[in-house]
Amino acid sequence: MDCIFCKISKKLIETELIYEDEYIMGFKDIRPQAKVHLVFISKEHIESADHINLENSHIVGRMFQVIAKISSHYNLQRGYRIITNIGEDGGQEIRHFHLHIIGGEPLKKEIN
Repeated sequence: MDCIFCKISKKLIETELIYEDEYIMGFKDIRPQAKVHLVFISKEHIESADHINLENSHIVGRMFQVIAKISSHYNLQRGYRIITNIGEDGGQEIRHFHLHIIGGEPLKKEIN
């Protein structure tokens, strides 16, 4: 198993965990791009958003529900960004579905 997010979900690699249930985990990004930068992963290995289907779509729904609740804990009431990268050209570095939650300060409107 070479997937770092699978290793994190199996607790083989420590991280600053902020949320966990039977389907997902959330933790602080190790290379934050903003004042608040969280990552939510599926515990089930799903390669990218392109691989979401009827059997695993409940995981994505769960992520969005939890993110909406956790956002107030991180004082993101004024807004935040949810990002997923898909494939090499899309900037996906880890081939495991995950969402970045970025906020805590005004964000640039343009894409870098």
